[in-house]
Amino acid sequence: MRTEEQKHIDHRWQDILYELKGRFGRKPDLQSMLFLIGVQELGQIDRAFSKEEKQDLMHIALCTLLAKRDFYRFDGKDEEGWPHFTQIKDHPSYELKEQEYLLKELIVEYFEEHSTH
Repeated sequence: MRTEEQKHIDHRWQDILYELKGRFGRKPDLQSMLFLIGVQELGQIDRAFSKEEKQDLMHIALCTLLAKRDFYRFDGKDEEGWPHFTQIKDHPSYELKEQEYLLKELIVEYFEEHSTH
C-alpha cells in the first residue's frame, strides 16, 4: 500500500513529466531527466555535448541529487565550470524499483526547489 507521501511524489512526477513534454514535445524518461538536471547544474544550456559529456552530465545530476541524502559532497567547479563531487558514504543497496523511486523522489524535490513558478 502506498503512503500519502508516495502518492504525492507520484502525482508531482507526472506533473513534471507533463510540463516537460509541453516544453520539449515528448515525454522525458529518467535518463532524459538526469541529463536536463546535469545541463542545469553545469549552466551551459545553449551548446551541443559529446556522448562522453552527456554521460558526465548525468553523473553530475546523480551526484547533485544524492548529495541531498549526504552520499556526495559538492567540492566546487573546475576552470571550465564543471561541478565536482566527492562520495562521502556508500550508496544503499536498493533493488531496481527502490532505486528508481528514490531518483524520482529526488528529481521531484529538485524541480520543486528550482521551480520558476
